[in-house]
Amino acid sequence: MTRTLVVTGAAGFVGAHLCRIAAEAGFSVFAIGREERVPDSLDGIADQYVGVDLTEEWPSTAPTDADVVHLAGLAAVGGSFSRPQLYLSANSAMVTHLGEALLRGSGGGRVVGVSSGAVYAATPGASVIDESSPLGFTSPYAVSKVLVENQLAYYRGRGLDTVVARPFNHSGPGQGPGFLIPDLARRIAELPAGATVTTGSLVTRRDYTDVRDVARAYLALITAPTLDHALYNVASGSAHSGKEILATICAVLERPVPETRTDPDLIRPNDPASITGDAERLRRETGWVPRIPFARMIAESVSSVLA
Repeated sequence: MTRTLVVTGAAGFVGAHLCRIAAEAGFSVFAIGREERVPDSLDGIADQYVGVDLTEEWPSTAPTDADVVHLAGLAAVGGSFSRPQLYLSANSAMVTHLGEALLRGSGGGRVVGVSSGAVYAATPGASVIDESSPLGFTSPYAVSKVLVENQLAYYRGRGLDTVVARPFNHSGPGQGPGFLIPDLARRIAELPAGATVTTGSLVTRRDYTDVRDVARAYLALITAPTLDHALYNVASGSAHSGKEILATICAVLERPVPETRTDPDLIRPNDPASITGDAERLRRETGWVPRIPFARMIAESVSSVLA
């Protein structure tokens, strides 16, 4: 019998890639999004689709005996500072509706709830972060994700097979505005020759993984016969600065690296200097390793933005 995977946030940046990869792996994909009709990105991929506001309800037609990757939620860290309660309320409500629906139904298969590497505490200098590293509360977004993790732990205690994934930064084709790589790519492409580009801090270093590798990590957590833990980092293990990203984007566009001006308003509060994720636990237990190198991720991100 074909195994079904329920994907929330299916029409989003990561969701569309996950649905495609899952379908290619032989899953029947039940996609949940906000749009009333099947988005173009899921056409021919999702076997079933339902559009619903998960902050209000869980769809009655969704199977309660299937595996679930819960991606839906407000995901822009910067936007959470101006709408903190919305992030807390929306991200929490979705998990409540998911968990309660599974408890009322067949109990579900495995549920991978996607949190974020942003929940870790900021530390001075460079840091390599594994699952035992201390948590921090540096943004309303991070606070909402810690809340979601606690809810998933609660439902695990109620008998559901819940697992938390903490992905670090990721990019790739299809990422929308509001994130460093697509925003910077568009800005550089439109920049007049010799002009200065305004940016946030380009000296901070972050661990970037290609979105398709991240999607494969979630699927690896779903398909692993057994898991020894309830929490897994998803990361490449290498950090890159904003300056490296800018230089790589310029190389892809065959343009010289422009002069830059830092806008203090674009710098987030409590932003740590360097973050590298340790995903050894995920690699050891599932065999997952990232396949797509940093330069290819940037190049295909740029191509997607300009398409």
